[in-house]
Amino acid sequence: METIDATTSGLKPTTGYDYHPEAVVVGGGDFPTHPLPLKLMQESERTVCCDGAANEFLARGLRPWRVVGDCDSLSPEAAEAFSNIVRRNPDQETNDQTKAIHYLTSKGIRHIAIVAATGRREDHTLGNISLLIEYMCQGLEVRIYTDYGVFIPCHDTCTFECPTGTAVSIFSFGTQGMEAEGLRYPLRDFSTWWQGTLNTADAPHFTIRCMGDYLVYLNY
Repeated sequence: METIDATTSGLKPTTGYDYHPEAVVVGGGDFPTHPLPLKLMQESERTVCCDGAANEFLARGLRPWRVVGDCDSLSPEAAEAFSNIVRRNPDQETNDQTKAIHYLTSKGIRHIAIVAATGRREDHTLGNISLLIEYMCQGLEVRIYTDYGVFIPCHDTCTFECPTGTAVSIFSFGTQGMEAEGLRYPLRDFSTWWQGTLNTADAPHFTIRCMGDYLVYLNY
């Protein structure tokens, strides 16, 4: 799957299913079971656990590249086992996911996948997903991969390649002039998040035209 930012001079390709990130952040949600997020995590040379996610890594006999967070949910066993790779950040104005993203960007890493960001606490899930827009505004390419699909932050007009029949949802963050080609149901400037959910790709590719920021969810 490929998405293209058609507003730039010279098409700028990004990716959905076949994204090749420079690093993978593992959150404190449900540990992945789907082959795609597991593959991203296992193949990454830079896997960063958000604080207590390191507890799960230790229990599974895995070792991350770094552990980043305020360490309030890091078990004593994990803190000892990973003591040389823990990077504590006590900032209470950001969550551990954002701490991990900031740590990676400080190392010059800008293409990042996040897994285990959903499940367990729904308030954390909503916060983690909505932060994708903030990361995009910082010039980063960050996506969240769940066991069911991928969340991709987008700006202005984009085209997506995907199998016909793919389930698609769009979440607007204040877009203007939104319309689409290749989707079953027409788009408009939605006033609430739910209005852009439960659409379907009716062609091997679809285009969203608008001005502004939005999230696209593509079901596997």
